[in-house]
Amino acid sequence: MAIFHNNDVSSLSKRIDLWLHLAGKKAAKHIKRAPRQKQSIKSLRLPDIPAEIWGIVIYHACLLYYDPLDTSNELSFLDESPLRLSTYRDSMKLKTTIALVSKQWNAFVRIPLYEFVWISRAGQAKALARTLLMEYVQGNRSSGEYIRRLHIETPILARCSPVDLRTILDHAPHLFIYSDHHSVQRSCFFDESDPRYSPEEILKLVAHPKMRRLSWTSYGDVPFHLRMSPLLKNLATQLEYLELSSCFPHIRTVFAGSSGQVGNFNTQMDVHLPSLRALKVSLDNNTFSVLASWIMPHLTNLSVLSSDFSYTGPGFASFFEAHGAKIRQLELGHCSTIVEEHYLTAPSAHLQNQPPKSLAEWCPNLREFICSAEAEWHWQAPDWIAPHILLPSHPTLELIGIRDLDARLCNDPGEAYFPLYTQMCDLLQADLFPSLRFIRDLSEHSHELRIVKPSPKVMQFWMRLLERCQERGIWYEDYMGVNITMHSLLRANLPNNNANRWHF
Repeated sequence: MAIFHNNDVSSLSKRIDLWLHLAGKKAAKHIKRAPRQKQSIKSLRLPDIPAEIWGIVIYHACLLYYDPLDTSNELSFLDESPLRLSTYRDSMKLKTTIALVSKQWNAFVRIPLYEFVWISRAGQAKALARTLLMEYVQGNRSSGEYIRRLHIETPILARCSPVDLRTILDHAPHLFIYSDHHSVQRSCFFDESDPRYSPEEILKLVAHPKMRRLSWTSYGDVPFHLRMSPLLKNLATQLEYLELSSCFPHIRTVFAGSSGQVGNFNTQMDVHLPSLRALKVSLDNNTFSVLASWIMPHLTNLSVLSSDFSYTGPGFASFFEAHGAKIRQLELGHCSTIVEEHYLTAPSAHLQNQPPKSLAEWCPNLREFICSAEAEWHWQAPDWIAPHILLPSHPTLELIGIRDLDARLCNDPGEAYFPLYTQMCDLLQADLFPSLRFIRDLSEHSHELRIVKPSPKVMQFWMRLLERCQERGIWYEDYMGVNITMHSLLRANLPNNNANRWHF
């Protein structure tokens, strides 16, 4: 049976509509001819549907919850909506229910049943590996040919065995989305005993021309440029999204940022990723120096979480000097409070009293910035709270996305959230952010506090803030990108009859 892709489904949609239209006309004629008193279910039976059409109809039925292969809206860090395991399980329950209808339907469901595999514990990986091996031994068509997306996210004590992972990847030649979130067992002794299961060999299997999205975890303390050496063959020509993180960062590397030791910043890698548009990294300063040499001509979206707080280190600077001009969307994972505290308490003399470089110089074409709401008063400028210590101002910034607002709303003292309100109002200064048009609350829980179960304290804060945004001509949005208005706030509070409570 042919494997149906998204393009195949869209190209045949007109044929499906035409067939349903003709089938409906035939059924209508049949109904008119039959006497009313003799109508039955058998008399309304539609003509036999071709197997090709049945496959497409059942495939659409399996997409009731979501399309696991749709990556069109996942390149922006603003639109990140992580898939929940519960949603995946509901989808799999639907697929297995459809598969029990008949043997023919079971064969049709086999394609969507295997196209997205989520491994949430080690036993699942072992069971899948055994199934694929059994099919291979028996000479049957491998179900691994239908796997398009493999997601591995397990608890620490139930990590996937690299032997099982290697078996799955060997039988999944059409994989184009791979995600490993710190969920593969690793041991330096095991890797040395059988190099087939080393991280480098696993990376060779997923860094192929068909790969579109890759979330890769580096294990152990082997230097980054050695772990990523399979990319030197420049096979990942279609890769659009790359996420890199470290499971066990090198202890000496982390403390090097605090003790003043300078790592090797001259490592070059001839890695060419011509289609890469989004990069998410959780790495150290030395690693950024390696990434600076990578060729990524279409990189526009960047999310950074530095493991050693090296936002002003030479590796971080070299990366932005090489790629900063292309960046349109930037997320800094650490809040400015943690970064500033690190620099104030670091024992290294060269870090103290050294002002960090402004992002306006590194990223002159920046349009969207994402930061954390957990920022406190700047000790050097007590009258001004920047969204981040590296972003005191920017001439081209149009949107600021803010995470963790729910934590501030739940934990901040005071009746009117004065520190948070002041911080948000500081973003509205036209001389610092002259092009700013949108502020987006990226917290889903904050939306619930504002709309689902509002309190007088929270409502007062939002209404005061919206008044200031209207004065500045800035749209305030929720986590879905929908504009928040006074009307929506008052409407959310109507069931409690508190709409007339607010007087300023």
